[in-house]
Amino acid sequence: MGNLLYLIAVVLVIIWVIGFLFHGLGTFGDGGLIHALLVIAIILILFKVIRRA
Repeated sequence: MGNLLYLIAVVLVIIWVIGFLFHGLGTFGDGGLIHALLVIAIILILFKVIRRA
């Protein structure tokens, strides 16, 4: 189960990075920074869940 969650987390991060790069790096002024912080928070939560399993 832990490996599956780790795989899902990695795939989501890769998809997010690809979307972030294609959308442009200059989007921090319109809420991009908030989006990045939310994604980082979700990733950290997923890693905590994965480490418990």
